[in-house]
Amino acid sequence: MKDYRKKEIAGHKLRPESLMMGYGYNPAMSEGALKTPLFQTSTFVFKTAEEGKAFFELAYGLREADVGEEMGLIYSRVNNPDLQILEERLTLWDGAEEGAVFDSGMAAISTSLMTFCRPGDVLLHGEPVYGGSDHLIKSVLPEFGIIPIGFPTGVPVSEIEAELREKIGKRRIAAAFFETPANPTLGLVDIRGIANFVHSYENDEHRPVVMVDNTFLGPVFQHPLKFGADLVVYSATKFIGGHSDVIAGAVLGSTKLMAKVKGMRTFMGTQGSPYNSWLLMRSLETLKLRMTAAMKNARHVVKFLKTHSKVQKVHYLGEIKESDPMFNVYNEQCESPGSLITFYIKGGEPEAFAFLNALQLIHLAVSLGGTESLIEHPASMTHSDISPENQIRMGITPAMVRLSVGVEHYEDIIADLKNALDHS
Repeated sequence: MKDYRKKEIAGHKLRPESLMMGYGYNPAMSEGALKTPLFQTSTFVFKTAEEGKAFFELAYGLREADVGEEMGLIYSRVNNPDLQILEERLTLWDGAEEGAVFDSGMAAISTSLMTFCRPGDVLLHGEPVYGGSDHLIKSVLPEFGIIPIGFPTGVPVSEIEAELREKIGKRRIAAAFFETPANPTLGLVDIRGIANFVHSYENDEHRPVVMVDNTFLGPVFQHPLKFGADLVVYSATKFIGGHSDVIAGAVLGSTKLMAKVKGMRTFMGTQGSPYNSWLLMRSLETLKLRMTAAMKNARHVVKFLKTHSKVQKVHYLGEIKESDPMFNVYNEQCESPGSLITFYIKGGEPEAFAFLNALQLIHLAVSLGGTESLIEHPASMTHSDISPENQIRMGITPAMVRLSVGVEHYEDIIADLKNALDHS
């Protein structure tokens, strides 16, 4: 019988972009359908009462699975064929043992943090992060007794370690959560350095969990699990979905940790739907193509922006200098600079708004990683919940705009940017 989880042919290791076409799916189980059908059902029929009992024992962790035993289908809040196949394919990019898909990126983040954080625990977090994550960490979780302690992105661990240890004191670190590159500044974090720091607090009773939000570069251009992260988190709405037509999230990691995350997901009801899972499987087939095309476009766009008189400054990973303290981190962690560009219009909010309002091809909208180019104003949009003082401290100014370069022809993107800059 053909093995639909096979990762090699005659000793040749198959790459993720090839495995995305059919890994984990047997057409014979679905009348020979080439693509995974949409399993739009709430529940599944057990062959026998004994089978149903066995499935629930595994689902609720009442016993360990026997050798070769897999939990069968129960109920779409617990598992579903579309969800399971998608989760198996997602693990391939990051080399993870197991994955879980959620109904949004925030659902993935909140469910994972609630899995590991308890009252009195410290949550170490990067600054900045996406505005929704910032609000969750600083305004919601403290109501449950969880203590957030931030650290700046773009700074070597050696420069902040002493201050962090003083702030943490003798309290238990539940987890670390950070983005790299950070939203919207593109500040980098030394994953290995933070992981080593956080794991130094491990003892016989507890090991802190390091979670990396890899939305901006992953899963193609960066793989945090290889650098000591315990879990990698995605807003799958972005590049993984890639067509601005689905909201989803994902978390990947070891079987042991993912069992806890999936257990929390089951009872919080934050799992991805069959239809969204089906859409994401469609998108995975072109993920590398789309991300590569957008990255190539971004390089051309950056060259143009750097020459325009109304652009004060451009942040793009491909422009990082040897003098930058994160230069070596970039070269070790990142396989590409990606397609996100942050730049600053000369002036302030009025000048930035005039430029944004003059665009015709590029869409003024939040989100990123879609086939179309999207641009937004972080200070008044995605990060508006952060106080102006903290925005400035994090490098988010009224003159900043964030551009997610799409797969249009780069000359057309540049023409739109030039026209808007010239006439604003």
